[in-house]
Amino acid sequence: MSPAVLTPSPTAAPTESVKPEWLRLPAPGNRCRFTGLSRSTLNELTIAGTANDGRPPVKSVVLRKRGALRGIRLINFDSLMQYLAELG
Repeated sequence: MSPAVLTPSPTAAPTESVKPEWLRLPAPGNRCRFTGLSRSTLNELTIAGTANDGRPPVKSVVLRKRGALRGIRLINFDSLMQYLAELG
């Protein structure tokens, strides 16, 4: 009996050419795979604070369960790309 040959399906893994609607913050110590920005820089762009005079230039949302203190920050891809384009 011959061994089965496994080949990945075309939809098995997302590629860099796929444009996401939302980005999740990269893990600490890693960079965004689309922009190369660090987690800290992305936080400064999306969270109101002294770095941006209380007005974050990039849209984001936080998903969290009711009553939870922590959640998952999702960054709007189009908003981030538009902000970066305005810089250059």
